[in-house]
Amino acid sequence: MRILYIDIDTLRPDHLGCYGYHRPTSPNIDALANDGIRFDAVYASDTPCLPSRSALVTGRFGIHNGVVGHGGTAADLRLEGYGRGFQSLAAITSWPRRLRFAGLRTASISTFAERHSAYHWNAGFNEVFNIGKMGMERAEEVTPLALDWLGRNGAADGWFLHVHFWDPHTPYRTPADFGDPFAGDDLPAWLTEDVRAAHWELPGPHSPQEAMGHTAGTLVEGIRRMGQLWGGNPPGYEDMVARRQPEQIASMDDVRRMFDGYDTGVRYADHHVGILLNELDRLGVLDETVVMVSGDHGETLGELALYCDHATADLYTSRLPMILRWPGLGDGRVDGARHYQIDVAATILDLLGVRVPANWDGVSFAEALKRGEEDGRSAIVTTHGAHTVQRGVSFEGWWLVRTWHDGWHPYPEHMLFDLEADPHEQEDLAEKYPEVVAQGLEILAGWHSEQMATASGPDPIETILAEGGPWHFRGLEKDYWQRLRDTGRGQWAQVLAERHGLSLA
Repeated sequence: MRILYIDIDTLRPDHLGCYGYHRPTSPNIDALANDGIRFDAVYASDTPCLPSRSALVTGRFGIHNGVVGHGGTAADLRLEGYGRGFQSLAAITSWPRRLRFAGLRTASISTFAERHSAYHWNAGFNEVFNIGKMGMERAEEVTPLALDWLGRNGAADGWFLHVHFWDPHTPYRTPADFGDPFAGDDLPAWLTEDVRAAHWELPGPHSPQEAMGHTAGTLVEGIRRMGQLWGGNPPGYEDMVARRQPEQIASMDDVRRMFDGYDTGVRYADHHVGILLNELDRLGVLDETVVMVSGDHGETLGELALYCDHATADLYTSRLPMILRWPGLGDGRVDGARHYQIDVAATILDLLGVRVPANWDGVSFAEALKRGEEDGRSAIVTTHGAHTVQRGVSFEGWWLVRTWHDGWHPYPEHMLFDLEADPHEQEDLAEKYPEVVAQGLEILAGWHSEQMATASGPDPIETILAEGGPWHFRGLEKDYWQRLRDTGRGQWAQVLAERHGLSLA
């Protein structure tokens, strides 16, 4: 068995043609979907980057593995303590380690582990290739390594190759010579000038007045700030950034730059997907190779008044594309059942004849898949602890967001969205339908009770709150409140300070 896992960072399924997008962003991925299975309701259990891939590699929810944030205690795997053996249980039961039990040689081409100091991602891979730009590399720097690896190993049987493209991730930076493939194309119709103007008056990092974060700083300044966090940026880091992302969403021209910049990143990644598929075809193994295309989280492009980031436990941060072309297992099928991404990982182990580890939260649905049936979860719970502290609940046609820390946004404790009537989360119905909120909270409470019964420590979101809130904005509130006052939004500084029991002084 050969398996190619193409991992496209920050990839929204609804910006792919095979999921109904009106722009031609993904011809190569669409072709894979026509030959395989397209999953319509797959979610990351924990977001964004570090929690999501930590869940995938361990097969466990963040409430169990301990990783639900981007800094502080909740950014590291939970220590196993006295019961830890010669090797950690996390290493022994990691997804790539279990793939090796199927006789596969495993390799990962990704800078994720270094970017987030998440070296538990590497557990179980025979080979790890790190370009060294900590997530700021573009696909043209990743693809040559993948082609070289496939040239040496692709024709042989028995391998699993993970190839990680970052291109849709902020800042949107597709090389200029790729052109502007969507210039003049229609924008998504829901984000009108009235919507943008209403959002302009709201507070919060990655709101329209601060699309790069806390300030209206330039892309290069933002990259320099990241370099300070990382202890310095690699050579050439700043020069390679193409300015396809607006620094503010001050007009519909900026809205266009945002959608065009993001969609061009998707199209660029798809272009490189085509290069890898062509190499498998050249080697004569394309038709007998399993190909999976997915990501780690999505992106909010105006939903919840958030622009160019992934900062909430809502649908658009949590939902993932999932295309699985497994020879003999489906041709153009659509699976609409709810699954966690870790359920898909468990299913792949099951299809390979490898036992799913007992400590995994991921549950295989391989038998239903082989029968051509759908067998998913009745509800999904997602966790976010990096920018906000929230949990989302997907049930029936609703999405409920429970907020413990708003990340300096005007989010109430409960938000409820009817995704069929309001697919872009513009109307909060929590006050109108308290009985539906109660239903979602009951699901959340039941899930939490079940998970904590087998947890080896406190709920990690409680740890985040005890340490001062989500890491990305911890300790920056007074600087941000001053910016709100400087930009005519001082009333929001007062509201947020009172909400969190803090002084504006």
